[in-house]
Amino acid sequence: MTSEDLSPAAQTAPGPEEEDAVAPPWEPDGACAADADALQADASLDAAAGAPAEALQSTEQTESTEPADQSAQDAEPAPAFNPAEEVRTLPHLPGCYRYFSADGTCLYVGKARDLKNRVSSYFRKSGLSPRIALMVSRIARLETTVTRSEAEALLLENNLIKTLKPHYNIRLRDDASYPYIRIGSGDFPRLSYYRGGVDKRSKFFGPYPSSSAARTAIEMLQKAFQLRTCEESAFRNRSRPCLLGQIGRCTAPCCGLVTKEEYAADCRRAEQFLEGRSIEVLSDLEKRMWAASDAWKFEEAARLRDRIAALTQMRHQQAIETTGGDVDADVISAAVSQGVVCVNLAMVRGGRHLGDRAIFPKSGERAAASQELMPSPAEVIEAFVSQHYAELPIPALLIVEPDPSDPELGSRLSSLLTDLAGRRVPVVTEPQETRRRWLEMCVQGAKIALARRLQEAGTQAARLSDLLEVLGPGFSPKNGDPMEFSVECFDISHTQGEATQASCVVFREGRMQSSLYRRFNITGIEPGDDYAAMKQALTRRYAPAARGEAELPTVVLIDGGRGQVEMARQVFEDLGLPLDSIVGVAKGEGRKTGLETLVFPVIDGVRREPLVLGEMSRALMLIAEIRDEAHRFAITGMRAKRAKTRNTSKVEDLAGVGPKRRAKLLGHFGGMKQLKNASAEDIAQVPGISRKLAEQIYGQLHTVVPDAADGRSGHQAPQT
Repeated sequence: MTSEDLSPAAQTAPGPEEEDAVAPPWEPDGACAADADALQADASLDAAAGAPAEALQSTEQTESTEPADQSAQDAEPAPAFNPAEEVRTLPHLPGCYRYFSADGTCLYVGKARDLKNRVSSYFRKSGLSPRIALMVSRIARLETTVTRSEAEALLLENNLIKTLKPHYNIRLRDDASYPYIRIGSGDFPRLSYYRGGVDKRSKFFGPYPSSSAARTAIEMLQKAFQLRTCEESAFRNRSRPCLLGQIGRCTAPCCGLVTKEEYAADCRRAEQFLEGRSIEVLSDLEKRMWAASDAWKFEEAARLRDRIAALTQMRHQQAIETTGGDVDADVISAAVSQGVVCVNLAMVRGGRHLGDRAIFPKSGERAAASQELMPSPAEVIEAFVSQHYAELPIPALLIVEPDPSDPELGSRLSSLLTDLAGRRVPVVTEPQETRRRWLEMCVQGAKIALARRLQEAGTQAARLSDLLEVLGPGFSPKNGDPMEFSVECFDISHTQGEATQASCVVFREGRMQSSLYRRFNITGIEPGDDYAAMKQALTRRYAPAARGEAELPTVVLIDGGRGQVEMARQVFEDLGLPLDSIVGVAKGEGRKTGLETLVFPVIDGVRREPLVLGEMSRALMLIAEIRDEAHRFAITGMRAKRAKTRNTSKVEDLAGVGPKRRAKLLGHFGGMKQLKNASAEDIAQVPGISRKLAEQIYGQLHTVVPDAADGRSGHQAPQT
């Protein structure tokens, strides 16, 4: 029988009585929730899948749940898993199924159009790939959830994969939203870059594979159609054209230099171009150019000529034009090698090839040397489609790389996407002409991205191996697996004590894990006291670890010398945590990379000798990479916090003063300095400001916060 992604049908040809289904995805590390957690996930995810609770039936295919005497349970072992008995009770209905191991680890989450046929395909005696056979040998429990349709099963499966993190699913780690180009509403709509959910008030074009592709398109549209890109607040309050208006990138509707009709016509042409009707737009502009030339309006003709040139350049940059009715299409290919999986997604919008995006899902086994345990390209593509289009718009056409081992891939994907979208979605595996060129580019992009990732992984693995050797056996990761080695690095950033922030960056599984980065706003310390800032950051970060609510990393890397390392030692002693994970990295002469020294804390009265690794040390290069990332993360956070503070007027903090009164105060006095120098009587002269309110404003402007005005006073005022 055929089945989705992990099913044995992916490796063998389906029989005539077998059912097509679509495959889910897979991830290696992380145990899933236990029984109670899984059942609780069912109840919460039913609503997320878009089905009412009564439409879904959750059936736990395990031993009886009737209450029994505890002593009897202790005496009698749990019955062995019997696939034949479990399959016999399953219905011929769509739904999701979950496999669990004996220790409660979630092995796999799948979906099916027919649960009985789908689940039974795993337990036949022959035709199983080594990877599937290994998983089946570990199954100790089965759970199923019946849904009303295969589309609901897909949504539920996607949520279960995120919640349970099954060991053998391909888990898509591409959580970042895709960018769009938005043309707003109103008399003079704004052209803008956008991420997030779409609404019906504006028009959205995309998604684009990267932010650079979307921003480049916006820049070219500005040159061609001169639409405004400014914020609404700036647009409403301008009295003369901005710089973009002066250099011919905007028609300056804020100053009335263009009529509503003319601006609406430019918006309409921009929308046509983004929809793929570029020939119509260029033809219209060319006619207008020659008409202006015939009327001796040569300046107008020159502006139209420049617009035509900008649009032509944009078409050439996004080189491949459609030759038929293909307007929106996604092209997908997959490559698998040495334990690494790469999915390449190329996007064609409005007939224009916008570029591609390489995504690297987690593989099911870290023992990547065994290629037979890796999924096939068809399984990877099926898993990607199942998760990716559960949350994003489905294009009119999908072009996927064919897999000779699974000739039914296209029909299964088309059936799934048609059910999910509510319209027919063709899936092409053998494209011709222009479509074939799109697919060839996508396949080549997947191979290049995978080769680059493998090369980077090899270099990083060598650095990590050297670092483990340099640090010694005391820093060996769990089970001796280098992928279990983790580092958390801390850095402090401020500007002469202003906007102090601490950063914590995480290195795990052989790479930086940006989703685990943290920033700490430091308050209540003397400005510029880096030791106190480090103490506060470490205390806040590792207090949960002291309570047993979190794990310590293999190395806690402190950006600093002996002073900062001593502060970290004191924090760990106060929290009752082991000291042997603390390492400091002291800067060398001239703060040059390659001259750093690794410093260790005093443990039981003994301090390990500092390590000078040398400029060519690969271990030091890894340390420097982590340390520099902590620098970058801290500095960007500090600058954003500082800019927010400096761009906020103190008038906005005055109690009892809203936007209208604030505008009247600033308009009357001309600025914050003049307002602060004014007396209560002067403030009361402002229209709308009573004598009582004037005294309150005067009091607030002249109240000195203790310990905050003077940097030598000891503590800053707490910030909210």
